[in-house]
Amino acid sequence: MGQLADTSPELPLDLLARLAVKKGVGIGLLPDLQRQGVLGLVWATLPTGNMNEKQVNLALQTALAGVAACLKADHVELRRWLVDAGWLQRDGYGRQYGRVAYEALHESCQHWALALVGLDTSAWVAQQRQQADALRASRRLAWTGQVAARS
Repeated sequence: MGQLADTSPELPLDLLARLAVKKGVGIGLLPDLQRQGVLGLVWATLPTGNMNEKQVNLALQTALAGVAACLKADHVELRRWLVDAGWLQRDGYGRQYGRVAYEALHESCQHWALALVGLDTSAWVAQQRQQADALRASRRLAWTGQVAARS
């Protein structure tokens, strides 16, 4: 997995901010560092404690409709990625799931978790999307103004 040169929370959030505003991103196509970031973002939305399969599926569907809307995945694929990457644990029968505690996360995951713990992820992602939309609108306005000036 990719390592961060700087362990400050700002670096992971800067990288994640660029990803959060995209659409149709395949988890498997992301570089390791970005994949860990987006999985960490989903991890931060999951409740602590045990969940049955129905509960974890609902939580992941909610994440895919909200903070992880940038992903092109279904809840089953996302659940597999989270388990395989060590963000989510499951029992041997696939009946019980639980968000892995910060202390039990792999060191490379802890960088992301540190940046995301305590963050209102829904509000943060919404803010990133609003800023990106405003920047696009500003660029569009500037471009259409230039086109009109040339006419």
